[in-house]
Amino acid sequence: MLETPVLFCFSPFIVYIEKFQSPLSFYLSVLKLMPGNSLFRVGGKNVLFIVVDDLRPTLGCYGDNLVKSPNIDQLAFQSVVFQNAYAQQAVCAPSRVSFLTGRRPDTTRLYDFYSYWRVHAGNYSTIPQYFKQNGYTTMSVGKVFHPGISSNYNDDYPYSWSIPPFHPSTEKYENTKTCKGKDGKLHANLVCPVDVAEVPEGTLPDIQSTEEAVRLLNVMKKKKRKFFLAVGYHKPHIPLRYPQEFLKLYPLENITLAPDPWVPEELPPVAYNPWTDIREREDVQALNISFPYGPVPEDFQRLIRQSYFAAVSYLDTQVGLLLNALDDLKLSRKTIVVFTADHGWSLGEHGEWAKYSNFDVATQVPLMFYVPGKTSSFANPGGRQFPYLDPFTHVSNLIPQGRTKKIVELVSLFPTLAELAGLRIPPLCPETSFDVALCSEGKSIVRYFAPMEEKGDYGGDDSDYYQDDQEEPIAFCQYPRPADTPQWNSDKPKLKDIKIMGYSMRTVDYRYTVWVGFNPSTFRANFQDIHARELYMVGTDPGEDHNIYNNSLHSNVLKKILAFLRR
Repeated sequence: MLETPVLFCFSPFIVYIEKFQSPLSFYLSVLKLMPGNSLFRVGGKNVLFIVVDDLRPTLGCYGDNLVKSPNIDQLAFQSVVFQNAYAQQAVCAPSRVSFLTGRRPDTTRLYDFYSYWRVHAGNYSTIPQYFKQNGYTTMSVGKVFHPGISSNYNDDYPYSWSIPPFHPSTEKYENTKTCKGKDGKLHANLVCPVDVAEVPEGTLPDIQSTEEAVRLLNVMKKKKRKFFLAVGYHKPHIPLRYPQEFLKLYPLENITLAPDPWVPEELPPVAYNPWTDIREREDVQALNISFPYGPVPEDFQRLIRQSYFAAVSYLDTQVGLLLNALDDLKLSRKTIVVFTADHGWSLGEHGEWAKYSNFDVATQVPLMFYVPGKTSSFANPGGRQFPYLDPFTHVSNLIPQGRTKKIVELVSLFPTLAELAGLRIPPLCPETSFDVALCSEGKSIVRYFAPMEEKGDYGGDDSDYYQDDQEEPIAFCQYPRPADTPQWNSDKPKLKDIKIMGYSMRTVDYRYTVWVGFNPSTFRANFQDIHARELYMVGTDPGEDHNIYNNSLHSNVLKKILAFLRR
């Protein structure tokens, strides 16, 4: 056990966490410092909530010059775009339950896939449930909640949804042998471009989800109902199974390796995720890669990255068709559109693949809000907000006008959407909230929208508009591990096997992570039992490649601690 006190780097100062009894008490203490008021309500609007599986901000609107995403870029051009948004845990079920309930994983008590929060933790209200209680017709299409035990095998219906959730009939083929290999046979591969005409039922899940979402929009239009429609797209989640024509957008000779494809020397073994899920795929198994560090052969790294980008462009077409339908039905002027993801995905950075870590590549997500008449002026009479753009022919050069670098968390989605819709904002949760049905552990981020009304765009420095922001926003995430070294269950340990929890804090200047002992029976972390620490100065080390916790710079950090304690 290390003996140095646990510290959290919080620009412009460092805060001891031991003075608080739990991570949540620390989160709440920071939130209370942040200002908040209702500046941007647009009551009476519909909500289209788009959530994507495993999508890192690899998009044109986030500065990626390779990926072709014209439809999402078009949405971003008319939205508030958060360039530093973070999930609370980089794995599907815990992240989705967290942002849909507005509670952190330590409050949902879901770190794996095998419990239902209403039974296991508390009977917490969800975003769609709250909108349903306020007169909205709430609908779920595709993967919104993670299916299975974590949403009671029914996507939390009927609590959250007015009608039974829709799941594409072709979902059941996702992990079956539908990928044609070089041998002409079908395999269950990681890299899986397909001829859609040849796959079972002649379609793919995300295509079916778009079709169903468009159908529901037509129904809502005809019945003149106020709606909350959540659409969950599966790609670019693995397997990377998408229409093969999208490969043409990414010639292999244009695909580079990650800028840091090595395992950092200073990385604590507990922090490494050994990407066991991709190792289970037949094409990866054939490579006979050593466990736990690999590496994946460089030529196959390029194939993975190529297919991930192709899957993103395929996703973009589905988003484009959905938003185009919103235009066709003349609903784009009456509908708030939110676009985000449950977490990111490593593409070879740090010698890692998949999610399952606390690094930016795993926790950072795209996040944008289109608010009719607020984030963008209406189209000219007869014009369109979201005409469909073909990624094969359209060259996107739109730069979002409403970009902000403020650091925000997905746990803030609940109060933010409530405020945007003109509903009563759920109160901030008390430190212990297991018996509180309606509250949020995140704070509305609508306060960062205000300049649009006042100045017409978000250009310039955010600090010009938020003189009352006395403290720098921060984002928290966490990840469980079964041991100090990589194991076969390190990526997805079951609750009973969790022995260590990595709590991570991201500020504009730092990412600080502390790995501490964890008791799965009591759900308590022991901050006196320190297993490892990481400190990355993201201003000079944006890839989080150099853990400086133990080097000479750390003496300067300690001086900051003492200076803060004297304040």
